[in-house]
Amino acid sequence: MRDELLPGTLDMLILKAISLAPMHGYAIAQHLRQVSKQVLQIEEGSLYPALQRVLASGWAKAEWRETPTRRRARYYTITAAGRRQLGDEVASFQRMLGAIQRVLRTQE
Repeated sequence: MRDELLPGTLDMLILKAISLAPMHGYAIAQHLRQVSKQVLQIEEGSLYPALQRVLASGWAKAEWRETPTRRRARYYTITAAGRRQLGDEVASFQRMLGAIQRVLRTQE
């Protein structure tokens, strides 16, 4: 069975990752995979469109830098607007998660 990421959560997870430090796309995917203990396997076909959405929304900025392996990569950094958005999205997600948990705990 393949776990699916809930719609709308990928942008939140990207913002959280880049709130810790500037990261390039591959590093973001690796970070999410490691922190989630291999549960979150973000494919390039999902990650890069999400990064473009985050940039277009003004929640992040990007610049070309050299990686530790001496390759050029686009590094993403969260903006002040991105930090506000992350706070809003986390609060909304936690509200929804709490509601779902309450429903699941109900007895017939």
